Amino acid sequence: MTVLHPTDTIATTASNATTAPAASAASSPASAAAPVLHPPQAPRHPAPLPTRTVADVRAALLARVEIALLDVREEAAYAEAHPLWAANLAASRLELDAWGRLPRRGVPIVVYDDGEGVAAASARKLQALGYTDVALLAGGLGAWREAGLELFRDVNVPSKAFGELVEARRHTPSIPADELQRRLARGDQLVLLDARRFDEYRSMSLPGSISVPGGELVRRVRDLAPDPTTLIVVHCAGRTRSLIGAQSLIDAGVPNPVVALRNGTIGWTLEGLALAQGQGRSHEDVPLGDLDAAREGATALARRAHAQRIDARVLADWLTDPRRSTYRFDVRGADEYARGHRPGFRHAPGGQLIQETDHHVPVRGARIVLSDDDGIRASMAAAWLAQMGWEVAVLPPDPAAHTETGPDLPPQPLSPTVATVTPAELARWRDEDADREQPDTVVIDVAPSITYIVRHIPGAWWSPRARLAEALRTVIPAARRVVLTGNLGVLPRFVAADLAAELAAEGRELLVLEGGTTAWYDAGLPIESANPRLAFPRDDRYRRPYEGNHHPRDAMQAYLDWEYGLLAQLDRDGTHFFRVIED
Repeated sequence: MTVLHPTDTIATTASNATTAPAASAASSPASAAAPVLHPPQAPRHPAPLPTRTVADVRAALLARVEIALLDVREEAAYAEAHPLWAANLAASRLELDAWGRLPRRGVPIVVYDDGEGVAAASARKLQALGYTDVALLAGGLGAWREAGLELFRDVNVPSKAFGELVEARRHTPSIPADELQRRLARGDQLVLLDARRFDEYRSMSLPGSISVPGGELVRRVRDLAPDPTTLIVVHCAGRTRSLIGAQSLIDAGVPNPVVALRNGTIGWTLEGLALAQGQGRSHEDVPLGDLDAAREGATALARRAHAQRIDARVLADWLTDPRRSTYRFDVRGADEYARGHRPGFRHAPGGQLIQETDHHVPVRGARIVLSDDDGIRASMAAAWLAQMGWEVAVLPPDPAAHTETGPDLPPQPLSPTVATVTPAELARWRDEDADREQPDTVVIDVAPSITYIVRHIPGAWWSPRARLAEALRTVIPAARRVVLTGNLGVLPRFVAADLAAELAAEGRELLVLEGGTTAWYDAGLPIESANPRLAFPRDDRYRRPYEGNHHPRDAMQAYLDWEYGLLAQLDRDGTHFFRVIED
């Protein structure tokens, strides 16, 4: 068997590839400041798409060369079954997400579905966006299944499987819910730290806990538990962020006793204990103290994990390498990032980056470069990413380099030119329809379904993008005028481009609401959250068994059982290259 270099790529059959011109690495859209252009029109009679076999993909993963294995189904379908290193890049949002998540246009991409019919169209759109090495997985997910290769359930599986391996190798200490409750009842000296995002913490958490997202734990724990005899209990909703958070504190040399809450809020709930909603305690409420000890521990840990330290010159060289993808992330908090960050660096808080590597870095084999302003958060994230098999480097803190301000805005192509309607004009049409037996105008919302459920234009329908043409034929009442809306009105423009020819042939008018549902709301027009009109079941987002407050006990227990089984799946799969450092 020929072993490829990490800088090699999967070969593409030149005679089968018809793509847009490649963008250079230097102009690759890796930041909000990157140039945006109209994607070129697809050829009328494109050449057949190249294909890659299951064996090709597995060989690339084992050789550790760059590959982006993309599942373009909706998230709920993806969560049912997918290969370990497959990333979900849903066809419904492809134009909005591709440039931000796939920074190098020449990266080898393999696209698949499971018979839904969205893979080929997605591959063509990626080609139109400038990607030059796009192929279909021969036989789709069914071929992976028929080959007897491992399929994984749920989302963020690499990170969750890695967390299980960390616990198995490092014997991360944990405390069961009933014992923790006894200690709380008798007033033991301890502090409860919730390692999830603040919004997750607000939705439900252990009573009395403090929000400290995982990337902040090492930096802030000495402020929150200054007495080294205080027991620190780290928790999340399930297991992964509890385990990684607790082990981070231990590995960084925090002097306190540290444990993870066994099975997180799920374990707490299964013991019949109540969670609290709407808590607002945050690590930011406590003054920031001396960071020297935290910096020393984080730096030493990154060194033990073999994370690299590079300077701006090396980064510039990496960014001009046409054979490698380089992701750049600022791992601080959102407010810090908005106040100033290095140009071209996307925002990915350290704890969430470790939890959601498949989302942030869908190109397996890519390089990752991290930045912060204190030498702690980037080093901690790098230590874990290196153990997960990534080539990762840390830039030294340099606040003077933080010359770009504002929130994280993913690079996107300019949206297609389409006919639009203002909120005021749409409101007038709807008033006129009130007196008609057959309305002239139908409004269809193509935003994520959760956004639609929270607020939508009264009477508007919701449909997933991939099935909108079907919905117009079979579910949504016929009308001579179709108006598409979404949260901000960007996605509907791409959706309109999909439908324009078909509706024009039927003599129907197709428009997009200017500014989307947000502009409608800002104009003081009515909004509702009741009476949803769903053309099809909501399959665009997988509801995690640890989200919210109303999950059946058997679903929560099944989730824990699934996590316990991930180690065996990792062994059978054999493509992970995780390397957990030992004491």
